[in-house]
Amino acid sequence: MAALIAENFRFLSLFFKSKDVMIFNGLVALGTVGSEELFSVVAFNCPCSPARNYIYGLAAIGVPALALFLIGVIWNNHTWNLVAECHKRGVKNFSAAATFLLFGSIMGRAAVAPVTWSVISLLRGEAYICALSEFVRPSSLDKFPAEYGVDVLARFPCKDVPANLTKFRDEVTRRLRYESQLFGWLLIGIVAVLVFLTKCLKHCCSPLSYRQEAYWAQYRSNEDKLFRRTAEVHSRILAAKNVKQFFGFVALDKEEKELVQEFPVEGVQPSPQWNAITGVYIYRENKGFPLYSRLHKWAKGVEGNGPSPEAHEMLFLAS
Repeated sequence: MAALIAENFRFLSLFFKSKDVMIFNGLVALGTVGSEELFSVVAFNCPCSPARNYIYGLAAIGVPALALFLIGVIWNNHTWNLVAECHKRGVKNFSAAATFLLFGSIMGRAAVAPVTWSVISLLRGEAYICALSEFVRPSSLDKFPAEYGVDVLARFPCKDVPANLTKFRDEVTRRLRYESQLFGWLLIGIVAVLVFLTKCLKHCCSPLSYRQEAYWAQYRSNEDKLFRRTAEVHSRILAAKNVKQFFGFVALDKEEKELVQEFPVEGVQPSPQWNAITGVYIYRENKGFPLYSRLHKWAKGVEGNGPSPEAHEMLFLAS
């Protein structure tokens, strides 16, 4: 029984490691749902005024979505790798397909939160009702009093209407909520189809086998973890040496003393080395052997970034 439980935990661990991007996107979506609910309860307050409802309703959906999209772009490592690539080497070595894959990866990941926000806003319907209530044609409402106009329709989301208009308010609210939720479900369907087609296209166009692609993903994850961990230790030891040289001593705890003794740091890496391992990387091979990252390429001593007979671009972007 214990062996079975251990095997199940091992399977779950491997599953989550292989699905880190999917889990991250899921967490982003859940966080966005919670934020949207909190915003609707605490912050959303329709002005119920002609010409203001439309602007406020669209802003309640669009402005947070835009902010979430920009945050997603900023948090994506590919964005800053692209900036470094353009600054140091330019994009002359990129093919059209590689450029499309790069921007598609950045935009796709950044779109998770804003799409989720827009879907939840549409399914709830408050912002849509607020924005479009004043545009409902009175003639479409059976026996709507002729003496009332846009001003009354704009107050429908706030329920601040005469008693004889209650049934019309309920009808308008029901109609607009139906439209809003319909658009929300359509958006979910469109996004689901796009994600499915994108995954199919990615696997069909990939030059790698399924197992090698999984290995590549594991390598990138392990390299990033080890690089960050080693960089943190290296910078701490280097800082300790410099502080000691300035003050004559350095106050280290037990763990830091062990690190300084175990990993002697003689100097720092020159800028050309940092530039060589920084930037966008697209899968390449050298004499038939894969190069899984810029660090891997630097360690193997492969020069240049563009395609050549010995190091050719495979048009496959690290996701």
